[in-house]
Amino acid sequence: MPAHLKSSLLGCELTLPISQGQLALGMWQGLYLGEHRNHGGSRKLLVTIQGE
Repeated sequence: MPAHLKSSLLGCELTLPISQGQLALGMWQGLYLGEHRNHGGSRKLLVTIQGE
């Protein structure tokens, strides 16, 4: 239950802008992973690329 609540509050998906093969983030922006488990397991990453 606590993981479901944290996931609903923090979200579980992310959209990142990429320009010329690099992340297009602002000067003070960054990408961080917040882990809410004591014993992490394997991860799956799903990437969907849209654009020109």
